[in-house]
Amino acid sequence: MVFDLLRTLYLVCVLVLALYALGSGVLLIAYLARGRRPITASQIAPVDSPPLSDSTLPTMCVQLPIYNEPRVVTRLIDAAACLEYPPGALSIQVLDDSTDETQALAAARVVYWHSQGVAITHLHRADRSGYKAGALAYGLRHTDAELIAVFDSDFVPPAGIVMSAAAELHADPTVGMVQTRWSHLNAAANPLTGALALALDAHFVVEQSGRAQAGWLLNFNGSGGVWRRRAIEDAGGWRDTTLTEDLDLSYRAQFAGWRLAYRGDLSAPGEIPPTLSAYRQQQSRWALGGSQVCALLIGTLWRTPGLTLGARLMATLHLAQYLVHALILLVILLTPILIAANSLPDTDLSLLGFIGILPPLMMAVGQRALYPDWRARLLRGLPVLIVVATGMTWCNARAALLGLVRRGGEFQRTPKMGDGVGTSEIIAPANALPELAFCLYTAFGALLAWSRAPALVPYMALYAVCFGIATITLWFERRAARQFARSM
Repeated sequence: MVFDLLRTLYLVCVLVLALYALGSGVLLIAYLARGRRPITASQIAPVDSPPLSDSTLPTMCVQLPIYNEPRVVTRLIDAAACLEYPPGALSIQVLDDSTDETQALAAARVVYWHSQGVAITHLHRADRSGYKAGALAYGLRHTDAELIAVFDSDFVPPAGIVMSAAAELHADPTVGMVQTRWSHLNAAANPLTGALALALDAHFVVEQSGRAQAGWLLNFNGSGGVWRRRAIEDAGGWRDTTLTEDLDLSYRAQFAGWRLAYRGDLSAPGEIPPTLSAYRQQQSRWALGGSQVCALLIGTLWRTPGLTLGARLMATLHLAQYLVHALILLVILLTPILIAANSLPDTDLSLLGFIGILPPLMMAVGQRALYPDWRARLLRGLPVLIVVATGMTWCNARAALLGLVRRGGEFQRTPKMGDGVGTSEIIAPANALPELAFCLYTAFGALLAWSRAPALVPYMALYAVCFGIATITLWFERRAARQFARSM
């Protein structure tokens, strides 16, 4: 009886994973069906700004939320000060919650650019209440601008990007936000950043384009976007109920009747986390916050009038995307048990194979749209990405499940590489004991499968290797962080 229940649970997990993969396939079809042309590979060159007369030009406030970012804050402020927008209509807010040397660095650059005639202010909060959402809301109270652009600390906005986004918003009064594509400042820094670039490119080239072209709900990615102020206010403003305030506001704005637009031809260059520890910290925050938004808004999604069934289904898959890791983890846990009991279903391999094909295909399509050397990039990055994504299953699953029952939480910033200015930082990752335990467990599962279910040996062995690599990498990074701390 017990094994029958476990077998049923296993089949349900595999079925749901297959449905999620089907959703990815639908996004890919939506992207390809509309004949998207290749996007320019230019990473940080200024984009051409459509003509917009001064008489109709909306006022623009560029918000730069920062917290303890000495390595990148100067670069960010300098780029923002050089944005192409009529001076009388542009203002810049440095929303600084810093408690370290960043505050002095930011203040110095603000003083410099203010002396050059730039309308820039340094707003420092004594407390970090509400984290990024709180900072953005605080800045909004100190400006009456019609448009609000947001760039995170690790971005370098090109000169023409806000003008082009403003033209889009001016041309269509139903658009509440324009999201631009993220490009990468440090994709070539190491094998990890090169691999993570594949996933980001697939998201922005295929997923965001597919959602926008099909008329489905999409999201503001937290940086590189320009909002219509009225859309923010109609949605209820920024709130710190979740750790992904960007996703939360995006859906509430669309529920309020606003349409979000995506411009893949506009590139906002930013940094990719340079270490596994930094990436794990970022992904845990996104997984926790994404599940929080799912728990808060899934009911509203299905009650909001005017949405098609397809839009509701694709939005549901979008909001629940990090819960996929929990299902994968459950399949991993159940597989050795069912192998040992000779109760493993015989019909799951084709479904698992289907799941495995779609992500690399989406990445290949994304790379082909962006880069002439897309094959080389894919061949270099894909093996590393498989190892990283697989080794992250436990921490993402844990964070996603916590998000279903927990509200708010501490917003842990992602460490930046920057240009070397300011104090370096190496974060100490949490211990890798869970990854080590899953490495040993899946290795045991591979041994069981050797004689009882040979087809599953590669599957279990892959998880054992990936969890093992994650364990070793996190151990070395923890050791490096401790050595760095002793040297300070």
